[in-house]
Amino acid sequence: MTEMMFSLPKGFEASGVSAGIKQSGDLDLALIFSNEAASGAAVFTRNAFAAAPVIYSKGIIARNPRGLRAVVINAGNANACTGEDGLKDAREMAEMTARKLGIPPDSVFVMSTGIIGVPMPMEKLRKGIPLAVERLSPDGLERAARAIMTTDTVPKFASVTLSLGGAEATVAGIAKGAGMIHPDMATMLSVITTDLAVEPDALGKALRWAVERSFNAVTVDGDTSTNDTVLVLANGSAGNAAINEKSKDFRAFAEALLSVSRSLARQIAKDGEGATKFATISVVGAVSEEDAKKAAKAIANSPLVKTALFGGDPNWGRILAAVGYSGALVEPDKVSLQVAIGDDEEHGEYLLLASGGRPVPFDGKIAARIFSSDRVIIEVDLGLGLESALVWTCDLSHGYVDINGYYHT
Repeated sequence: MTEMMFSLPKGFEASGVSAGIKQSGDLDLALIFSNEAASGAAVFTRNAFAAAPVIYSKGIIARNPRGLRAVVINAGNANACTGEDGLKDAREMAEMTARKLGIPPDSVFVMSTGIIGVPMPMEKLRKGIPLAVERLSPDGLERAARAIMTTDTVPKFASVTLSLGGAEATVAGIAKGAGMIHPDMATMLSVITTDLAVEPDALGKALRWAVERSFNAVTVDGDTSTNDTVLVLANGSAGNAAINEKSKDFRAFAEALLSVSRSLARQIAKDGEGATKFATISVVGAVSEEDAKKAAKAIANSPLVKTALFGGDPNWGRILAAVGYSGALVEPDKVSLQVAIGDDEEHGEYLLLASGGRPVPFDGKIAARIFSSDRVIIEVDLGLGLESALVWTCDLSHGYVDINGYYHT
């Protein structure tokens, strides 16, 4: 994406303001509002220390999946590991937002991101939320995307347009995430909106399918956060007949949702903390999709592979070693490994490094050039079946240590 046009689907407004939560004074409070009641579905972190907004919002989505109107998101404080006080603060954020918008409290979803284990500065939110409501605009999505950033260096946005049921519609989303990123969501927040009418059950099914192939296929550092959440809202402003799981349009909607989710996931990997390279890990020839994912994630999470990428070192033995401990079914004499400059959307010629689990003659200068590029594909063929998986990651640089060594301060 060369130039992002942060446009919302019909019937949505957004804002991003500074409530003073971040020490930098940058934007740190976002609000997205639907003019009509929206169906909603969400996927949350599996971390046992789920943050207060995750616990609160799980209850909201369970009680009111057809009547969501707003999501309020703060950066700078995760409201995690904060006990009952944290839950009270999350509830107060929703109630304040609802009161200012004139909508029911159980129609407001809450997200937070930032430092863990620090009480929420509610006095700042009591001033910031009314300002966020006042600044709502159909053109406010870019400010909202910037307001949810923590160590991100760029805002993240993706959208697709499509025609379903005779209606022109849009699926558009924003996300944040750069570190503490690992499958089973990542330290990421994402809100995806659409003006299509979609039944909650169908929305949930499509979201889970898309997340498994996008946000759960990205890793930066192997850490899973306490706050991970993806929310999708469908307000029906496009005027189509409501899509359910049996509708002829269900697959097309799910594919559009996947397209947006994958774009956001790739942007997260590219913006990994301290990252200098974007890596696409492709595992093919597995006996099952699960095995393919195990092998791909083991490669992507290996500190030795990630540091080799940073150094431009074609140390391919580290890659096969990761496959060997991944838990996937492996027969070493059937495994091959090749690499290329590029990604899963566009790439150059592949270079074979190993076949039958053994090295093959290759030009070391070409291998070093591939590993030194800013986009690298690593493809492993297990030679056992027809299943495959993609995982996106980045290198591990000195910058990652610098960012996380001083994050709290």
